[in-house]
Amino acid sequence: MEKEFNFVDSNMVSEVEITYKAKCKPSQRPEINDSKDCYDIFLKYWDADKIEILEQLAVLYLNKRGKVLGLAKLFTGGIDVTVADPRIIMVVALKLGATSMVLAHSHPSGCLTPSTTDISLTQKIKKGGEFLDIKLLDHLIISAEGYCSFADEGLL
Repeated sequence: MEKEFNFVDSNMVSEVEITYKAKCKPSQRPEINDSKDCYDIFLKYWDADKIEILEQLAVLYLNKRGKVLGLAKLFTGGIDVTVADPRIIMVVALKLGATSMVLAHSHPSGCLTPSTTDISLTQKIKKGGEFLDIKLLDHLIISAEGYCSFADEGLL
């Protein structure tokens, strides 16, 4: 005799909850107008003690008016590489209801020239975002001394 599966058993189903807790009113959120605005925000929240030691990646998530919903510090790597999982980047975007985003990662060497890996990751995130109607506005390579904007350089 087959045992009947009971779908009502709450111990067998995980509950999924979506939350977002804003720190300020929508009217008070910073607005992004250009790559310098992005760099200033990223640099303010970047760990200054690690920017010249570890490669890290963070993402600014924006609403449809270009206002910052949040900044997520997502990946930390080694001296010259960090592995970024596009799925995690998109999960956060979807959770926030973001319509656009800006990536940034550090180059501890101070070199602001994008590598082929940087360009490949950017294109992968851009394509994934297009499928989900989440626009990748820019990807910055940052250092303590400056930044390179993929959008400003025509690489996006």
